[in-house]
Amino acid sequence: MKSSDSWNTATRILLGFRSESYCEIEVSEGWHGDEGQTDSSSLEMHCWSIPPLNPLLPTPPPRLSHTDQCPGPLRVGWAGLKRELTPLPTGLLPSGCKSASDSSKLQQKRGGSQRVQEEQRSPTGFPCPSVESIPELRHRTAILPKVTLASAGEQWVMAYLLQGRLPINQDLLLMQKGTLMRKVRSKSWKKLRFFRLQDDGMTVWHARQAGGRAKPSFSISDVDTVREGHESELLRNLAEEFPLEQGFTIVFHGRRSNLDLVANSVQEAQTWMQGLQLLVGFVTNMDQQERLDQWLSDWFQRGDKNQDGRMSFGEVQRLLHLMNVEMDQEYAFQLFQTADTSQSGTLEGEEFVEFYKSLTQRPEVQELFEKFSSDGQKLTLLEFVDFLQEEQKEGERASDLALELIDRYEPSESGKLRHVLSMDGFLGYLCSKDGDIFNPTCHPLYQDMTQPLNHYYINSSHNTYLVGDQLCGQSSVEGYIRALKRGCRCVEVDIWDGPSGEPIVYHGHTLTSRIPFKDVVAAIGQYAFQMSDYPVILSLENHCSWEQQEIIVRHLTEILGDQLLTTALDGQTPTQLPSPEDLRRKILVKGKKLILEEEEEEPEAELEAEQESTLDLEAQLESEPQELSPRSEEKKKKPKAILCPALSALVVYLKAVTFYSFPHSREHYHFYETSSFSETKAKSLIKEAGDEFVQHNTWQLSRVYPSGLRTDSSNYNPQEFWNAGCQMVAMNMQTAGLEMDLCDGLFRQNAGCGYVLKPDFLRDAQSSFHPERPISPFKAQTLIIQVISGQQLPKVDNTKEQSIVDPLVRVEIFGVRPDTTRQETSYVENNGFNPYWGQTLRFRVLVPELALLRFVVKDYDWKSRNDFIGQYTLPWSCMQQGESVLCLLAHSPALAVFLMLSSPPLQPPPRLPPHTPALQGWPQPSPSFHLRAHLHTGRVRGG
Repeated sequence: MKSSDSWNTATRILLGFRSESYCEIEVSEGWHGDEGQTDSSSLEMHCWSIPPLNPLLPTPPPRLSHTDQCPGPLRVGWAGLKRELTPLPTGLLPSGCKSASDSSKLQQKRGGSQRVQEEQRSPTGFPCPSVESIPELRHRTAILPKVTLASAGEQWVMAYLLQGRLPINQDLLLMQKGTLMRKVRSKSWKKLRFFRLQDDGMTVWHARQAGGRAKPSFSISDVDTVREGHESELLRNLAEEFPLEQGFTIVFHGRRSNLDLVANSVQEAQTWMQGLQLLVGFVTNMDQQERLDQWLSDWFQRGDKNQDGRMSFGEVQRLLHLMNVEMDQEYAFQLFQTADTSQSGTLEGEEFVEFYKSLTQRPEVQELFEKFSSDGQKLTLLEFVDFLQEEQKEGERASDLALELIDRYEPSESGKLRHVLSMDGFLGYLCSKDGDIFNPTCHPLYQDMTQPLNHYYINSSHNTYLVGDQLCGQSSVEGYIRALKRGCRCVEVDIWDGPSGEPIVYHGHTLTSRIPFKDVVAAIGQYAFQMSDYPVILSLENHCSWEQQEIIVRHLTEILGDQLLTTALDGQTPTQLPSPEDLRRKILVKGKKLILEEEEEEPEAELEAEQESTLDLEAQLESEPQELSPRSEEKKKKPKAILCPALSALVVYLKAVTFYSFPHSREHYHFYETSSFSETKAKSLIKEAGDEFVQHNTWQLSRVYPSGLRTDSSNYNPQEFWNAGCQMVAMNMQTAGLEMDLCDGLFRQNAGCGYVLKPDFLRDAQSSFHPERPISPFKAQTLIIQVISGQQLPKVDNTKEQSIVDPLVRVEIFGVRPDTTRQETSYVENNGFNPYWGQTLRFRVLVPELALLRFVVKDYDWKSRNDFIGQYTLPWSCMQQGESVLCLLAHSPALAVFLMLSSPPLQPPPRLPPHTPALQGWPQPSPSFHLRAHLHTGRVRGG
């Protein structure tokens, strides 16, 4: 073995094995082995007790003799050496070792890969370590980006993404060994499962027992956060059976249910909580290049069915089906042979990357690039400025922006110095946040937040406590947590008398479960301002006795403390509602208030008349004695509830009053009073007196809630109520679908703070706008969208390995009634990987200020309804002009789209400087499709 003094003449490779032993190979610089000839250089392999940098490798055993420890056939993958090395000669390996290597297994391209030579990066972009870059390894060993091993019949791909990024961590090592824990779904469903972090460090699998047949449980990228046991409503209910300190909850992104687990000890619970939090933080901080590295590694793992670290053509064919590609076998074999530069009959390392690049070539992007490039190889600074001015409409700042974008997205250092943009850099820019269809200036807080509350749309929830249907669904504090974390600013609480003097929350006169009011208040206090600092409105539906109303007041004041608004700002008599800025980090109570003549708000909590017979039957099944009698009898017998003065005093700005008519409201009501409307009532008012409804909403808050007939917790279309200026359009947030897509789309802007400023004509008290009959002087616009191509669309049914989607793109516009329309492309048969449409869709919009644009991708099925693949919704006013990116939301994380607008949209704020990391010249790993659109502006008369 060479001494550490001769490090500069050798390359060392650390190998890990299932047998928990470690080998170090040292190849001297001058070695060119040929049929066993060493040519005066050497290759040596020794076992060392070296603490690994990879946190997932087990602790090495004591030092062993190399002749005793060799675990079996050894194969080394792409090694990142600076010189090409021929196959490892068997004679140079320790006794008992057989070389399974060939010329591709210790090889790096010579002069053909300028980027690799210049930047010394692995095929997937991971920096190659060196003595200079890792000084602390000078006397130890160098970790390669990726090393594939065959050991004693078992194969293992090292999790190279974690190397050098995480410290050695005992929690991760224990998680990889696996832990038997109790999975809890309810008070009656509690089963033991063996959970284990996989070798990739990115997925957790579970089995019924250790060594049993395992299946995937979740990916680290799916995890939002990890909570301690006492934060779980379910685990708190089982506190007598399981200590809360041994429990924890894994919370996932999106609508996936939480995973409650109980370990056998506090230490095991802490191990998993700390380890998961470490990995979640690691994934969250990945840049785009690292996500691509991970994504490519995942595809390789999925395609490498026998896990030998290489891919045969048969495995490649299977991989194509997994990737949603139907390709002619002869053409696929041609791509395979082209990528197989080692002529070994398999793909590995850089060969697989080259194969992936051949699959993801985009001629339509190349065509756009060559349109501005004089030599077809690069864009000079002036050429890129032309592109930004002509296609992206950047105007005078295009020159400065071009320099910023080249510095950010050009992968070559020499290109940056020469101020040129390669095709890789151009593609990186198009697929970045700077090229997103959603104008990046609309993502941060960009609107005026100093206007009265009634001038804003407010993200609102209906029966927030329900996570299921309206009759028998579960009530849970999780409903409030999820709503608040998605930016909701108005939550609803139905409060009833509960046992032991404690108020409860549930949907009255139904079989929904019940939760303590104090737990609801605690959850609201904890999560109210995690996503937004702007005020939260607590819409109280009070059905309690005087005594329990006092308990309500006590919980609100003690738990919320200074967060609760109890007096008017500055102690002065207001003349208009305060602004969101004035009310930062304040919780407002909306409810009834004591006055001389008691008025009763429209009974939202009661189900509509068409449903009375059903509810009478359900009420008879309730356990609480006061709810056993039919509602009609209850109305006759039950005396009118008396409002507690202390609770009335907590209502400062949002006094609930009954709506009778618009003239009555103007004559008798004040700006601090608010009315609630059922969707049926609101629709009727919009149709009969839409202009009066608009004027009403310029000075007073309105809340709209779903019909009582929506027992399945379905939603209405919120757009028609936004068109009339209604501020709080309450949604059943537990139910996904088109309606929630529109809600999410509108509130995606303005930092997702839950408040969106209404258009000026909906804030003008003298406005004559009628949402059913929009007329001039509002500007109409024509939108022409050319849908070009797609890439990596997800499968609808992953259980069918051979199934391939037939995708089509539908573009929908939601706004005033004349503007609401949709068009779609034809479908592309059997191609979800890189479908091409090249079709043009045209729309005319009368009131673009109110329009939402929704892109939907579906899987065509001639026998039944087309299957939903994904969608993306955004406000018309937030569209970015030029070649832009769109991200699909649904079964997969994202879908990229190119959008080109020939004239500017509705006066968006000035574009901010670029702010996202480069893609290093690689296509984005998320599913994507592209479109081109032209926008023309002109005046037309309304119908």
